[in-house]
Amino acid sequence: MKFTRRAGLIAAATTALALTLSACGGTAESAPASSTAAASAAFPVSIKHIYGTTEIAKKPERVATVSWVNADAVLALGVVPVAMAEDTWGNNKQGSTDWKDAKLAELGASIGSEKAPVQYSEKDGVNFTALAEAQPDLIVAGYSGLTQEEYDKLSKIAPVIGPIAPSYTSGWQDVTTAVGQALGKDAEAKAVISEVEGKIAAAAAANTVFKDTTFIAGNLEPSDNTISLYATGDSRPRFLTALGMTQAAIVDANAKDGEFFLPWAAERANELDSDIFFTWAAEGTGTDGIAKNKLFAQIPAVSKGGLVAAANDMEVLAISAASPLSVPYAIDKVVPAFAAAAQAAAGK
Repeated sequence: MKFTRRAGLIAAATTALALTLSACGGTAESAPASSTAAASAAFPVSIKHIYGTTEIAKKPERVATVSWVNADAVLALGVVPVAMAEDTWGNNKQGSTDWKDAKLAELGASIGSEKAPVQYSEKDGVNFTALAEAQPDLIVAGYSGLTQEEYDKLSKIAPVIGPIAPSYTSGWQDVTTAVGQALGKDAEAKAVISEVEGKIAAAAAANTVFKDTTFIAGNLEPSDNTISLYATGDSRPRFLTALGMTQAAIVDANAKDGEFFLPWAAERANELDSDIFFTWAAEGTGTDGIAKNKLFAQIPAVSKGGLVAAANDMEVLAISAASPLSVPYAIDKVVPAFAAAAQAAAGK
């Protein structure tokens, strides 16, 4: 499966679990009465998104999420969703991710336990039935490709945080901020963002070669010689830029306004000049199939030793659908490969 489509466009493979009262979830923290009162006093709140403004009258108690990233943002703030979409790409055997499982365990709501969220299928798109059955008082879709029609339909179930930016381009910081506002956890959201950004800054400081490194993030598919590039609005370039690298000018120069993804003719592969080229590769394949492709071999980064072909789907997901929980995972698992490629490209 090529990783060229975003969260809501990748089909799920399982049926939604039945909702039971014992699997409702909720907050796994016991906040002091004073902080609870302060959070309640923050309401009502207004959350802006591409479809307008959502008014939240009182502190939500039952939060449901769609797509990717949104459940991560809710969990990062210490709240267990009553329902969340099952992960079907880059996932583990539980239809989840390792970083999500770690946070659920920390909150006493591991999948399969009494307090775990209900996981439901998005195989056919937004699962209105499963979301309605969860009886949420807030639905989080800040990172999604939700259409106006889907947003309007979901709004009949509960208030909805619509996409903060179109077509899966909402940054994890913006999603976390919106969720924090909606849950009366502004301070916690700021703390989470600061902590994660601190880890990114530390990774950049530990790899000074990044400040002199240019990159292109894309997808190289040897089976049919297709090349796709990700522009500034995508999570991949954002992550590499945050590490101190600079995106090659050729990408944005050829991307149309608002376009985060663009095809590139393989015959023009030699024009994709950068120190690093980051691409997904089929699980377990590594760089060989790409490096041996006669057209892809013309990409300057390939000959420089700057090709980073991530063949672990979960590691790719950690960057491509970046969240406050996945970014630290990506720093641990993927940044060393970027550093090695940057060093090779620099001839060090």
